[in-house]
Amino acid sequence: MDEINSVKIEFLSRSRNESFARTAVACFAAQLDPTLDELGDIKTAVSEAVTNCIVHAYPDSLGRISVKARLFGDSSLEIAVRDWGRGIEDIGAARAPMFTTGGDERSGMGFSIMESFMDKLRVRSKPGRGTTVTMTRRIASRADAR
Repeated sequence: MDEINSVKIEFLSRSRNESFARTAVACFAAQLDPTLDELGDIKTAVSEAVTNCIVHAYPDSLGRISVKARLFGDSSLEIAVRDWGRGIEDIGAARAPMFTTGGDERSGMGFSIMESFMDKLRVRSKPGRGTTVTMTRRIASRADAR
């Protein structure tokens, strides 16, 4: 699979940066000519991944979040969201619907939402060293839709 373009942004784990990240990735993904629904799915998945970093990786402090997006020749988009925070003790449990470490106000549906809007989701984490969530989505060609 040939990479045709990539971008990387890094920002502090402030909640206001979540909307920046999702908009930046959506603008970058626009090169693949996605539908509005596809863009909405991508923005939602990025929002969930970045929010997880803010809420779970750095619950009591500010930290760094990195978002890298890559476009490939097969019209696919790969997004990697990384933090250097607390990490996840049990990835299997964390990916289960309704599981949260963020308190009663959190739904525990972040990974489930990311998985439902993307074609592939991979989570790598080391306790005390951070987490990387990598999501892939193929954008349907407008010719395929006809």
